[in-house]
Amino acid sequence: MIDASASAAAIADAVRSRRTSAVAVVRATLDRIAADRYNAFTAVTPSRAFAEARAIDDATAAGRNVGALAGVPFAVKNLFDIRGVAPLAGSRINAENPPALRDATAVARLCAAGAVLVGALNMDEYAYGFTTENAHYGPARNPYAPERIAGGSSGGCGAAVAAGLVPLSIGSDTNGSIRVPSSLCGIFGLKPTYGRLSRAGTFPFAGSLDHIGPFARTTADLAAAYDAMQGADPFDPLCTGRTDSAASRLSLGVGDLRIALLGGYFEENADADAWKAVEKAARDLRVTRRVVLPEVERARAAAFIITASEGGQLHLANLRKRRRDFDPLVRDRLTAGALTPSAWYLQAQRFRRWFAARVQEIFNDVDVLLAPATPTSATLIGQETFSIRGRELPVRPNMGLLTQPLSFIGLPIVAAPLARAAGLPLGMQVIAPAWREDLCLRVAAELEKRGLARTEPPEGIWPRS
Repeated sequence: MIDASASAAAIADAVRSRRTSAVAVVRATLDRIAADRYNAFTAVTPSRAFAEARAIDDATAAGRNVGALAGVPFAVKNLFDIRGVAPLAGSRINAENPPALRDATAVARLCAAGAVLVGALNMDEYAYGFTTENAHYGPARNPYAPERIAGGSSGGCGAAVAAGLVPLSIGSDTNGSIRVPSSLCGIFGLKPTYGRLSRAGTFPFAGSLDHIGPFARTTADLAAAYDAMQGADPFDPLCTGRTDSAASRLSLGVGDLRIALLGGYFEENADADAWKAVEKAARDLRVTRRVVLPEVERARAAAFIITASEGGQLHLANLRKRRRDFDPLVRDRLTAGALTPSAWYLQAQRFRRWFAARVQEIFNDVDVLLAPATPTSATLIGQETFSIRGRELPVRPNMGLLTQPLSFIGLPIVAAPLARAAGLPLGMQVIAPAWREDLCLRVAAELEKRGLARTEPPEGIWPRS
């Protein structure tokens, strides 16, 4: 049976060749979603999915082009507009909003490539968190250990792909919300360059930091979804329209690339398992150079200030009128952000420009950087702290310790699944200069080819073939 436990490439090939139908794939996928034990979905759209699948089957029968993602089921973080569905953004307040009148641009583009939307996915309220322990809709659970977090804020995206409920999902990343769930759920995720993909039709968190991007179980699927969403969009003036066909370059290898390992802050803030996994991958790629970024701690502090300030201002009216309707932890962080002095915000933005220039200087001599994606593997749901090299740190803000300083300057980054720590996944960030998604995808594909980066199915959840 071809269903969402297969790769997107395998599904599209089977649908185009008429070895199966898009309707059959959707039916099997919805059956799997109905048995979801991970609280990944907050809405399922069966009527729409079957209508789209029938249209694909009719086009295939007529000999028409049905797209690179023909019949591939996908789902999106519930901050994306879905025609006819209220975009929750993980909140109670937004549930009162009317249904969206049109799809978000990213959703529309995937559907134009033949993909079939099957629903919306769980997340931290207003994307402010790294754990998806949502006070209103419950926690997204990790398919490798359901008592543990799936990461956040795109936790439903990570759980749904890792559990084989869909081969592709689309989430957002402000400070690490694609890379953290990818790492903790053992899948691939891509945060493209800031401004590469349109955010039109998505509920914002911090506008100067927000990105959108795909999750998948293979680099080929990740690149295909990324390619399908590219292009200029009049509804998003910050989308540059620059395009880059990444899928066609996955097989180029890494022999000509200058790759370095990020040490210093990134070693000091990763536990032994997370660091050893990245070191092993670097050795296998014959990476000998180690680089230290300047002032990373200040970069993270500045990112916190910008995030909190922009998020707090966005929600200021509801913070004044409907405080009780927020998740208490999110409410308190947004309130603190709304009270941030403007001088702090301006200084954080000035430092951001300085830090971006220093990192670009490093990229004059290096093509790709490697670093852990999370400081540790998935913690227990409800766990308040974890230990890193003898320091106890709060879980919710610090799962993004290693992603936040890099989101801050908008670089393209692939999270690649590397290893298991006591049976739990860990991931690595593959970081490239702005607009060079092809480089980080090439390195991730090489790691996958060598068997160093791969999604290993949780026992008994989806087929190994």
